[in-house]
Amino acid sequence: METKPMRPIRLAQDGRTVEVIDQRQLPHRLEMLSLDTVAQVIEAIQQMVVRGAPLIGVTGAYGVLVALRTTDDEAAFLEACAQIKAARPTAVNLAWAVDRVVACAMAAPAGTARQAAVLQEAGRIAEEEVDNCRRIGEHGARIIADISRAKGGQTVHLLTHCNAGWLACVEWGTATAPVYVAREMGIDVHVWVDETRPLNQGARLTAWELGRAGVPHTVITDNAGGHLMQRGMVDLVVVGTDRTTFTGDVANKIGTYLKALAARDNGVPFYVALPSSTFDWQLQDGLADIPIEARHADEVHWVQGATRDGPARVRITPADSPAANPAFDVTPARLVTAFITERGVCKPDRADIAALFPEKVQND
Repeated sequence: METKPMRPIRLAQDGRTVEVIDQRQLPHRLEMLSLDTVAQVIEAIQQMVVRGAPLIGVTGAYGVLVALRTTDDEAAFLEACAQIKAARPTAVNLAWAVDRVVACAMAAPAGTARQAAVLQEAGRIAEEEVDNCRRIGEHGARIIADISRAKGGQTVHLLTHCNAGWLACVEWGTATAPVYVAREMGIDVHVWVDETRPLNQGARLTAWELGRAGVPHTVITDNAGGHLMQRGMVDLVVVGTDRTTFTGDVANKIGTYLKALAARDNGVPFYVALPSSTFDWQLQDGLADIPIEARHADEVHWVQGATRDGPARVRITPADSPAANPAFDVTPARLVTAFITERGVCKPDRADIAALFPEKVQND
């Protein structure tokens, strides 16, 4: 059992190369990739070598450093940063982090001073996200503790969707952070892990994380959650998010909306755990305004796994069947019980969000 997970992104010993865990290879192989060029940074984000809103943001932040070190031309640098920013459309953390580091770069003198400023700012973003996730864990663990007390200390069963753990967030995670903190408090917690088709981030990544941490968990098919809720086998649902409006609408991995509907129908509280960097402070209507990424149909047609001979990729659909692959859906605020943020727990509405983040939300 690990005591502290490794980070999914880091600087190499040379202080220049960005290294990341290749999450496409998990859980069967643990491999690091080096990102030395802007093209490699963009490919890593687009091909889901790195994924999860906070980690995508941190990768974008370090991508600005890569861009700065690969060109002395300011216009080329800004264009490279714009390309990184556009690598994936839904997760707002990417644009937020790139813009923040670019602003820092342009405020510093060109040359080594600018590189030092960018390196410091990218590192600061990473550490802020780690701290935010730890705080999310502390606030969320209180919710789990309340349920545990109400059950007389019996096991608390939490259901999550996709991977919102440390692999997605540098450390702790968002949806998993309350589980880790609750375990530190001695609370008995079991996690139902949605497989999360088509790329199986739950079955591959969340289960791998929880197993390494010694957290009791069970992998289930995506469509089993409602059945478990009907039978009183789920005490709460906690998910992450890739972009959330300041009015409480939530964009998360495809299938989240269906879990929220099932939770509402069965009286199961549905929580969304997120750092403030995942709020989009400009968007009001999630269904109308949040861009939903359409990914390649091959992710639906093909599944990667492992055999006795090693990794294997197999097709599961008829050769002539087309496939659609929306990567996210939007859960309206009315289906969310509360948000768990680094500043505390709030209702999914503009007034309550503004009370926690008054500097972000402009009240009319």
